[in-house]
Amino acid sequence: MQQSPSVSIKDLSLNYGSVSVLKDLNIDVADGEFLVLLGPSGCGKSTLLNCIAGLLEISDGQIFIKDKNVTWKEPKDRGIGMVFQSYALYPQMTVEKNLSFGLRVAGLPKAEIDKRIANAADILQIGPLLQRKPGALSGGQRQRVAIGRALVRDVDVFLFDEPLSNLDAKLRSELRVEIKRLHQKLANTMIYVTHDQIEALTLADRIAVMKGGLIQQLDEPLTIYNRPRNLFVASFIGSPSMNFLKGEIAEKDGKPVFRIADLDISLESYAAQEPLQAGRPVIFGLRPEHIALSDQPGPAGRSCKATVDLDEPMGADSLVWLKVAGKAVSVRVDSGRRYQNGETVHLTFDPALASLFDSQTEDRI
Repeated sequence: MQQSPSVSIKDLSLNYGSVSVLKDLNIDVADGEFLVLLGPSGCGKSTLLNCIAGLLEISDGQIFIKDKNVTWKEPKDRGIGMVFQSYALYPQMTVEKNLSFGLRVAGLPKAEIDKRIANAADILQIGPLLQRKPGALSGGQRQRVAIGRALVRDVDVFLFDEPLSNLDAKLRSELRVEIKRLHQKLANTMIYVTHDQIEALTLADRIAVMKGGLIQQLDEPLTIYNRPRNLFVASFIGSPSMNFLKGEIAEKDGKPVFRIADLDISLESYAAQEPLQAGRPVIFGLRPEHIALSDQPGPAGRSCKATVDLDEPMGADSLVWLKVAGKAVSVRVDSGRRYQNGETVHLTFDPALASLFDSQTEDRI
């Protein structure tokens, strides 16, 4: 028998007056799944999380958590624990008092409270901090305490609203690993909001990429990375961004090619979702790491000449910017080889790794 979703969102919409913020969203989150809501500022991801938490009243639709309709229930009755972007700790209380506050208000026995705090402190490694106040903690320690406050509630679903955005890059990286370990250890359902694609790709079982209150693509990280559904998803996922060239589909020797200026790129190995009709305006996308640089030409239809515009060292690798048919293209290469401005090189690539988008609809072909 198929297991019921841990969280189910059905036809959810949210309007502020005549402004539509969320539009007919449908998502099923499996029990124990780590779902990331990803998108730029203003796309509706935090708004959706607040709807699930009960902090915002939806205009239409329903929300189910563990098969219970919680659409109109108060946040405290939804079986969720929430970690906010701001730590929201009581400054006058010790860490232990911050962790126990909600449990004390709920009237839990002291022995149960002590047991839950000890368990959370062990999982998050904050035992030595229990008698400190938030002012004596680092940003990373405060965020651990904020996570601990959700953890002690012993809930079915954890909601994270950009919990790492206030931390520096090193701390973000460290806590990202800790959150992934926490999920592996607890196996609870987690829904996590971020605008950081690295967080999304490393943490998620599935990613919902959002734009303008709509879900553009909901899939596993590698599928979204390698087969983006539309131009927005392709451009938003990946750092540096995917390269895009505008041209058209043509035919050469009876086989489809992508044509830009006097350059023809073979599409014979491209897994198209529909027939490739000659004359159709398209956008050809290829990620910087899927291109190789060489001093010699590669196979016909899979190679082209380019001119180096800029060599950007990035430590373990370099980003080389080139001109191809008058357009800028970036290539990720090993940092052991440096390229000079104006140098002529040859690009080699596998069209099977490319993405084709319709120029008008911007949907994947």
